[in-house]
Amino acid sequence: MNQDALPPNKTAPMNLESLCARVAEDIQLLAILHDREPDGVLIKELQEMNFPSVLSLALDSGPGLESVALMEHALSTLPADIKQPDLDELAADYASIYLNHAIAASPEESVWLDEDSLMCQESMFQVRSWYASYGLGIPDWRLRPDDHLVYQLQFIAWLLSENESLKTIEDLATFMDEHLLRWLGNFAERVIARCETPYFAGVAAITAAYCEIFRDILADILEQPRPSREEVEQRMQLNKSERETESVRFMPGMGPVV
Repeated sequence: MNQDALPPNKTAPMNLESLCARVAEDIQLLAILHDREPDGVLIKELQEMNFPSVLSLALDSGPGLESVALMEHALSTLPADIKQPDLDELAADYASIYLNHAIAASPEESVWLDEDSLMCQESMFQVRSWYASYGLGIPDWRLRPDDHLVYQLQFIAWLLSENESLKTIEDLATFMDEHLLRWLGNFAERVIARCETPYFAGVAAITAAYCEIFRDILADILEQPRPSREEVEQRMQLNKSERETESVRFMPGMGPVV
């Protein structure tokens, strides 16, 4: 699900097909920003494309406007001809967020939702099932688990770019409710509060704001209000109870319990 090309700035009318294509490009770009430490080429491209104003959705909510200001400030303070000391600082900050978890802001869903804050727990397997339902999988969960932020963003972008049918839009909204949006805001808040560079604070803020605004747009398309956080948690608990019941009723070596 890796995508490396940066999207151009487009101004075509936003019918459903156009919306899906353009949001897919936006989210592919956001995935790139979380995928690896930035180099001089990426920083220059972001500056030249006037990121984040290049994004297709208007980030006009309170958090959205704050995220834009934060990201614009971060890019304006980095020189176009960025030098190695600045890149080293960005690399160290990337490592503290995404590699060694020094600031306790994991980019993996399980850490936020598991009772013991452990990696590779139930959330990872649930997300893996989502990928498998569309014939997708990740290269190696030992290197980067299925529920990692980058993979979840890439999955959303793939859904949008491959199929803009109503069923896909419904699946997309459900996936975002049950997975990405249950923890992305907390991740962004932690990164903003604890990271060392304005760049990664801006990346986290923009990603969270963009996904929230996009989910609101999906609600309008589907003509269905977004479920509350409490409703989503109740749904997930019910689904968990049903899975646990089925695992007991059909344990190997046992017949169905009546």
